[in-house]
Amino acid sequence: MKKILITGGAGFIGSNLIRHLHETTDYQIINLDKLTYASKLDSLNEIKNSSRYQFLKIDISEAQQLKKAFELSPDAVIHLASETHVDRSIDDAGDFIKTNIVGTYNLLQQSRQLYQSLSGARKSKFRFFHVSSDEVYGSLQSNDPPFTESTPYNPNSPYSASKASADHLVRAWHATYQLPILISHSANNYGPYQHQEKFIPKIITNALQLTHIPIYGDGTNIRDWIHVADHVSATMTILKKGRPGETYNIGASFEQTNMEIALQVCRILDELYPIAEHPLQASRSFRDGDRLRSYEELIQLVEDRPGHDFRYANDSSKLHNELGWKPQFTSFTSLRETVKWYIEHLSGSDQ
Repeated sequence: MKKILITGGAGFIGSNLIRHLHETTDYQIINLDKLTYASKLDSLNEIKNSSRYQFLKIDISEAQQLKKAFELSPDAVIHLASETHVDRSIDDAGDFIKTNIVGTYNLLQQSRQLYQSLSGARKSKFRFFHVSSDEVYGSLQSNDPPFTESTPYNPNSPYSASKASADHLVRAWHATYQLPILISHSANNYGPYQHQEKFIPKIITNALQLTHIPIYGDGTNIRDWIHVADHVSATMTILKKGRPGETYNIGASFEQTNMEIALQVCRILDELYPIAEHPLQASRSFRDGDRLRSYEELIQLVEDRPGHDFRYANDSSKLHNELGWKPQFTSFTSLRETVKWYIEHLSGSDQ
């Protein structure tokens, strides 16, 4: 039975990945998480007592703690643990340097030692999979072609710079120590269990609280969006079929401006949870006492953040052509299901 160590397994993508693994494989799953503000073990309640699941509360930036996890001798490491919120990195980059760079270094060292102790089939099949971000490539203009795996790195925020630094460490451990690594660069994720500070959950939760929905700048910044279930399936495809030392871009070619996403979310909310029936309508006044007719009226443009990248877009043809992966969720239908999930899980939407 294969044993997989997943860092950041109580986070948004990690918890979705673990649930998928538990449902579709017989793997032994080791969930390593520091349990920061963005982690939520409750998202894994359904499997917490499983004999195939183990949770370890460990900070990857603490090398001594990390040794305990590698004593379990995993067959693969999927590294998702990361500080990810750009605004927080602008306010204070310290945790991003500590977790994303130092933490990745510690994992590489432990993985290298484990790998060198293996032999035979276990050694040939071992993988260190670093899950990164398309933000390491920097920003595109409207008519620029999407990022490819050969696009030069040009990070513009402390967050993306820390992820780029981690990528370079991972590649160096492959070139220098022959550690069999894989790297992926994903587009923006959405779906259930995402923390409310992220863009789509923030729109939903602010709307349901009848508070203003802030949109940076003029709302024209563009992102390529991918449902977390597609990211999970791509991750497993890369783990099983990817060539060691290679990088793969993951995207769904679902480019939308921030304003388009905000408007669509509000329209879905208007359908699923009509604002006229909202219990807070009677107790709050907006626009000189007028009652709200749509959640769209809550949208408010705010001062742009420093170094705000204009557009991200991933060319996933390498992943499509070489490994046979394609996204399943590529329209607003899956966004509707996400909004519905948050309505149904309102009390837990801060995950």
